[in-house]
Amino acid sequence: MNMSCKLLLFDLDGTLLQSDKMISKRTLNALKACRDKGILIGVSTSRSEQNSMIFLKELMPDILISSGGAIVKKGSEYIYTAEFSEDETKNMIETARDVCGQDCEITIDTVDVHYWNYKIDPKKLDQSWGDSIYTDFVNFSECALKMCVEIFDNEKAKELENKLEECDCIRFSDGYWYKFTKKNVTKENAIMPIIDACRFSIESIVAFGDDFADIGMLELCGLGVAMGNAIDPVKAKADLVIGSNDEDGIAVFIEENLLSGCD
Repeated sequence: MNMSCKLLLFDLDGTLLQSDKMISKRTLNALKACRDKGILIGVSTSRSEQNSMIFLKELMPDILISSGGAIVKKGSEYIYTAEFSEDETKNMIETARDVCGQDCEITIDTVDVHYWNYKIDPKKLDQSWGDSIYTDFVNFSECALKMCVEIFDNEKAKELENKLEECDCIRFSDGYWYKFTKKNVTKENAIMPIIDACRFSIESIVAFGDDFADIGMLELCGLGVAMGNAIDPVKAKADLVIGSNDEDGIAVFIEENLLSGCD
């Protein structure tokens, strides 16, 4: 495959991360070799920046899209943010509870903190969770980048989506969680500030993903790559399907298409 690549852009969960929430040594070595060739490494995740920190410290991405597109960073510089006001955030939380029940589980990303009200501490289930903070969301008064709500009833999910008409809503395929960001705040739209800041074309970006939130990103970029473990709608929209996240699919792709013939 002949390509001119300036940026590799990766989703985290189900893509760059294996099922054990680790990045394989083979993949890390392949990414280092790409950097040595002048190719930028980017992460595009629905996780908050804080909830990704354990991976970011290891990877040190040149580009970061986090909270589903609500934050874009180039190096250490924030080049785009999309926040709800304190009043908007409060209304979102109250509306979610009115529709889904007062005890529904919610997460809120702010620029500095990932908040949650889970009944079970997520850090006890997943050591990669990061330094997130419990709150009951009573009198919550911060600006939010993203709200996620666990909704088991499809009708309730649709009702909440209709009531939060100022939001972009998408479901995660591996559970019953729904993401709410500001209208038109998506992974694909977050790429546009990167193009402006880095001064290269969309065609020179290779994007990798596995879930609904990645589809637009894969369609937009020069080459959209679906993981072997991706859901079928992602595979249908991708230009290429590679090995799964547990089969070093990314490393194999890079070795064969970007590093072949290199010393």
